Amino acid sequence: MGTPLRWLARRLLLALMVVFGAANAVFFAFRLLPGDPVRSVLGSTNPTPELVEQVRHELAFDQPLAVQYGRFMGRLFTGDLGDSYQLQQPVGEVISSQLWPTVQLAAASFVLALLTAMTVAVLTANRPRARRVSSTLELVAASTPAFWIGMLLLALLSFRLKWFPAMGGSGAAGLVLPAITLAAGMAGVFTQVLREEMERALEQPFVLTARARGSGETAIRLRHALRHGLIPLVTLAGWAVGALFGGAVVVESVFSRQGLGQVTAGAVAGRDLPVVTGVVLVSAVAFALINLAVDVLYRLIDPRIDERSIG
Repeated sequence: MGTPLRWLARRLLLALMVVFGAANAVFFAFRLLPGDPVRSVLGSTNPTPELVEQVRHELAFDQPLAVQYGRFMGRLFTGDLGDSYQLQQPVGEVISSQLWPTVQLAAASFVLALLTAMTVAVLTANRPRARRVSSTLELVAASTPAFWIGMLLLALLSFRLKWFPAMGGSGAAGLVLPAITLAAGMAGVFTQVLREEMERALEQPFVLTARARGSGETAIRLRHALRHGLIPLVTLAGWAVGALFGGAVVVESVFSRQGLGQVTAGAVAGRDLPVVTGVVLVSAVAFALINLAVDVLYRLIDPRIDERSIG
């Protein structure tokens, strides 16, 4: 097997291990939670002991842990995520019906964060005064909880100025505030990384050569420094996927917006193991595929990068 194929096989194996580890983490985490999972499934009703035992038997909670684990993994290997305890629907249908709103929110947030970072980094790199002001704002954005940013935006732009819908808005107008909320912290991190790389690139000999040839400062920043500065952001793509999915849980709850975040929050509260497992597996698969794509991009951007360089 050639080196590229061996490298790809190794990366695919690591991706499968990530998904397998995520499935195990969800299964055992739910078993460690205090309380009776059957009574959580039955909700606030006052079930009879007979009903509790009947549901316990139907969900196989009366079986030994090893048997439950075997049934759980057996279903996963056949692609069967089971039915939601709360919604009484196949998990695949629940996730597919809520996936698109979350993908819209994540994509809009990522693009907004990236454009903001590129603009601010180009304007503030190697400019001390602007850099100090921008760094302070970036630190505030990156360290402020998303739910607090969302509440401030709601208070100002929805309740006071009435520019955007406050809750559950559909269409582009309903996407603006959730996207800004989710993008704020990411934009702060992206800007700091991008500006550091741009400032390092601006000190390189090829920039001096470009200046000697008469290139303007704006052209040097956009054509030379920005292009080199964007390479490290590829590394952050895997982190960004995890941050977007995790942040969507909070943001969709704050804005009462449909999506996987709302479904996940309700499933965790109700100990709906099949739904939580399905959402975690979707997130793990997305995380693994993005990291695989990042590794492939590295090899395309710089063919000198070999297997040992990227692990």
